[in-house]
Amino acid sequence: MDQLALLFVLLLGALVSVPVGDRLGLPAPILVTLFGIVLAVLDFVPNVNIPPELILPALLPPLLYAAVRRTSWRQFAANKRPIFLLAVALVFVTTVSVAVVANAIVPGLPIAAAVVLGALVAPPDPVAATAVAGQLGLPRRLVSILEGEGLFNDVTAIVLYHVAIAAAVSGAFSPWRAGLDLVLSAVVAVAVGLALGWGANKLMDVLGDATLQIGLTLLVPYVSYVLAEELHGSGVLAVLTTALFISEYATDADDVMTRLAGHTFWDIVDTLVTGVAFGLIGLELHNAIRTASGHWAQMLGWAAAVVGVVVLVRLLWLVPATWLTKRLHAKRDFDEDIPMSLRETVVMWWSGMRGVASVALALAIPLKTENGSPFPDRDEIVFIAFGVIMATLVLQGLTLPWLVKRLGVRADTEREKEFEKELAVRAARAAKRRLREIEEVEDLPEELSEQMLRRAFDIGVRISPDIGEEERREAHEKRVRRVKRLRRIQGELLSAARHEVLAARSEPGADPEIVDRVLRHLDVRSLR
Repeated sequence: MDQLALLFVLLLGALVSVPVGDRLGLPAPILVTLFGIVLAVLDFVPNVNIPPELILPALLPPLLYAAVRRTSWRQFAANKRPIFLLAVALVFVTTVSVAVVANAIVPGLPIAAAVVLGALVAPPDPVAATAVAGQLGLPRRLVSILEGEGLFNDVTAIVLYHVAIAAAVSGAFSPWRAGLDLVLSAVVAVAVGLALGWGANKLMDVLGDATLQIGLTLLVPYVSYVLAEELHGSGVLAVLTTALFISEYATDADDVMTRLAGHTFWDIVDTLVTGVAFGLIGLELHNAIRTASGHWAQMLGWAAAVVGVVVLVRLLWLVPATWLTKRLHAKRDFDEDIPMSLRETVVMWWSGMRGVASVALALAIPLKTENGSPFPDRDEIVFIAFGVIMATLVLQGLTLPWLVKRLGVRADTEREKEFEKELAVRAARAAKRRLREIEEVEDLPEELSEQMLRRAFDIGVRISPDIGEEERREAHEKRVRRVKRLRRIQGELLSAARHEVLAARSEPGADPEIVDRVLRHLDVRSLR
């Protein structure tokens, strides 16, 4: 098996893991990781041979963009305090704690190299956290915080990582320079992200076609990441800024086809890239086994100690941080989503899984320093990092569903239904307002006006049937049954038409472009 064949195997595994995970009640990324581990121990499977410097630029931009599409800037702004405590402060605390312990237990490990280890294992993985937590029916406030933490903690960790790498390679370190680098990195990233988001928004209007617009959304995250990195900014923060700008300002409410096609396209990209990313994590078992050969006990002990530090520090930080946030929330009128109980805090603690970013940063550690000597204890750092990733990702990922069920942490479905009902009412009222505006400028027949009024009401009822009175609900249900019957018959008619047109594609002299154009028209008609 060669590298290309291995890539296609991982892509197939990513697809198969989704239905299998649904049937087993396990997150798909965890299954793909286990699949990668199985591949890693097979003799005919080659070692992964991807340049480390390409892993982050290739995998992170689409994953980050797909994650941001599921959220909004308002959600981040509402959760700024807990996100800051987790994505910035906790990353700093974890990095320092791991560095101190690693420097003490690993003989001869310089403090700069220990900080490198701390920085690369400090950030919980955004993809792992959202992919796992999102399938468990957790309260929306917890998912929002986990998404925000996962998306922003990489910014802090990667900057710390680069500062520590520079210190280890050059042998010099300046706290003031490190702080300045952090600020400049953020400023450059935000500037690049806003500029590209604005430019992409304008370019979408020029492109017009849904296919071209969706293609642009695939290119923009990569351009944002690479350009920011070239300008010594944070590529991760640049992608987040660009994605948030596009999601807020580049959405046309009436552009139905682009929205539907874009949603489907990014679901596919998210599934495939996530599968490859987590499959690579499992495949790295090759390198870990080779590194530990001959002194397993010692290196496993180091890895276990660092795992303990990472897990314990998160718990010790979350409990007082949650208490502090709740106190501030109670004193002021903050609209923040925060853990409301100890059980929810425990779930947040156990959701701190490491993943793609940690693997990429570990593999990207330079082989040599500026004076030509080997990077200090590089093999040991990579092995410990892999141990932390596997322990948190596999152990916590597999047991998180059980923990959530055991603690009874569930989303407030009544609150979600109320919000859905509120949106349904607003949608129906907006439709009625528009109907009155039309009636002021157009002379509608009374029968047509009443029919349109019923349809305006039906817009809300179809979203949330509870908004109608009992009699109107019964009338609506009758109309729904009639409409369903009409749609079923119409669907069969359109199906017969599509079969006939598709059969014409293979007839002599048929122009396939014209056939596809007619078929696309029938497909669009089927969506109505």
